[in-house]
Amino acid sequence: MSLVERKRQLVRDELTEAALKLLAFQGFEETTIDQMAAAAGVSRRTFFRYFQSKEDVIIEFLSDLGRKLSDALAARPESEPPELAVQNALRVFTDTFWDHPEKSRRLAEVTICTPSLLARYLERQAGWKATLTAELARRMHVDPSSDVRPAIIVAVSFAAFDTALTRWVESDATEDLTTLVETCFAAAFPPPPTA
Repeated sequence: MSLVERKRQLVRDELTEAALKLLAFQGFEETTIDQMAAAAGVSRRTFFRYFQSKEDVIIEFLSDLGRKLSDALAARPESEPPELAVQNALRVFTDTFWDHPEKSRRLAEVTICTPSLLARYLERQAGWKATLTAELARRMHVDPSSDVRPAIIVAVSFAAFDTALTRWVESDATEDLTTLVETCFAAAFPPPPTA
């Protein structure tokens, strides 16, 4: 990476961090682009060099997590059961939340409770599901065009994760997110009955 690219990345990172903090603690509707730019010490024009809208700040942040999610699934041990591999890969999200729990809870709430952000999040999630389905099919040694199991495992995994995330937000983060995720996965993928 060249010096110019590193400087651009540094400005983008600082702008993202400042904007996410404002969005988390002020709310989506209450936060303006001018406030985000000022918090990062840049002009409005500079903001638009990096983001097309304030929604894009959160969506780009989620995109970065999506890339990490795909890498995390690929790195899981081949011997791990598929649903457990996806659950463990989803720790990319929960581990990020624990870095800044209050900000993360508020950002999750803003995303879930703002219709335009929720729509963009679900749109982004569709891409993650496709990528994870392909990776899971590779791990399972099946063709995803003829075997529906990888797609179903990924879809159910995201349903379990989103249910846990919604419960966590609704509880004002008083419930432990990791425990909620584990509970939801246990309900989604119950162990087979013993004979």
